[in-house]
Amino acid sequence: MSSLAEIIVVTNRKGGTGKTTTSVNIAAEFAAQGQRVLLIDMDSQGHCAVGLDIAPAKDAPTIHSLFQSDGFRLTDAVYPTAWPNLYLIPANPLFEHGSGDGDPTRLARALREEGLTDRYDLIIIDTPPSLDNLLMNALCAAGRVLVPFVPHHLSGEGIRNLARVLFKVASGPNPDLKLLALLPIMLDRRIGQHRSVTDGVSHQFGKGRMLSGIRTDIKLAESFAHRQPVRAYMPGCRGAEDYAVVACEIGERLAALNNR
Repeated sequence: MSSLAEIIVVTNRKGGTGKTTTSVNIAAEFAAQGQRVLLIDMDSQGHCAVGLDIAPAKDAPTIHSLFQSDGFRLTDAVYPTAWPNLYLIPANPLFEHGSGDGDPTRLARALREEGLTDRYDLIIIDTPPSLDNLLMNALCAAGRVLVPFVPHHLSGEGIRNLARVLFKVASGPNPDLKLLALLPIMLDRRIGQHRSVTDGVSHQFGKGRMLSGIRTDIKLAESFAHRQPVRAYMPGCRGAEDYAVVACEIGERLAALNNR
């Protein structure tokens, strides 16, 4: 990877599309490859901390402290995890969406000014589904966008709505923002609707932007209950295999983009 961290935002305007599952497991895969990875949880549900067995104290610094205090430093909120090379800035479950000064570039500036883009190879940002200042900060900080989606009939419209937001950001505060890939989640190609929706999204946004997909696997949910990435909880299961493949696909795409 390049000398500065690749910053990937994992987002979808619709909830329940596997954003956090994808963020945690992709981060774990790259860390296992030897990359220094920082996962940032912008979603106030705080589930990334659950998936990585981090339990911040009640008044501990979080990513949301950045939007509540002018003197806050992101580095004070970085937690090492039990897995080598993998670090987390957790969320504050009590943070009220919509609060803060509305500056969409606060996160981007903090990452750059505090040297976090030099310290890590990859920064992954998990986002809330709401279109608010938190999502805008994530999009303004990132260079690439990864969109997980569930293959049902509303997915295409949801991705189109998100694409309009990405175009607005790329046309304004972050001209470097690019769509990296689309990732079908809970995929079963034996189901006609899954095939038709996935093929339709692929046709609309380009076959080259579609990743191979994550099959339905209860072990992915169980791994969160056991507070660890699926590659640690059940390395031989379908979910672990699929996320390993998808991480390799993402790595290849990033390398190709950087070599252009």
